[in-house]
Amino acid sequence: MQVPLLTRIANGDTGAVDECIDRYGGLVWSLARRLSSSLADAEDAVQEVFVDLWKNADRYRGEIAGEPTFVAMLARRRLIDRLRKSGRQLESRPIDELALQHAAPLQTSPVELAEEVAQAAACLERLRKDERKVLELSIYHGLPQTRIANQTGLALGTVKTIARRGLLQLRVCMQVRNQRRSNEVEVV
Repeated sequence: MQVPLLTRIANGDTGAVDECIDRYGGLVWSLARRLSSSLADAEDAVQEVFVDLWKNADRYRGEIAGEPTFVAMLARRRLIDRLRKSGRQLESRPIDELALQHAAPLQTSPVELAEEVAQAAACLERLRKDERKVLELSIYHGLPQTRIANQTGLALGTVKTIARRGLLQLRVCMQVRNQRRSNEVEVV
């Protein structure tokens, strides 16, 4: 059985860091470009995200969510935190709006992070197959909608519609799960 990449990083395997950059660089770069004001800012942000991944690789729990989900969630949190520090407002983009709505503060405990990642992964699994595929290509692989259209053979307008519908479903699912979790905490 192959040891997960993030587990290898947590165990001090320096070669795994290079593999992580190769494997998830496109995903992190795509997120950084969307949430940064310039190329230089995006490059700095990517570097910060990979340093954070290196420092927090021990928080990864494979039984809760896949590595791409963990990397994407951590990257989004760090990038959004950079935006908050700089005071920059996001442009209206559905995927970024969703990330902001469900982003937790940086002081999130490993348990809370793991729960949120598990919730997002569970919600993603509940989507229709086409919605899940389009969102996975966008979120995990960092592909723009034009590349998703080319790769799937769907029209660009169809990809946009599927992505929007999937994001709305994902948002509703996360809100329901968060509300249930809040109600459970109040009862206890």
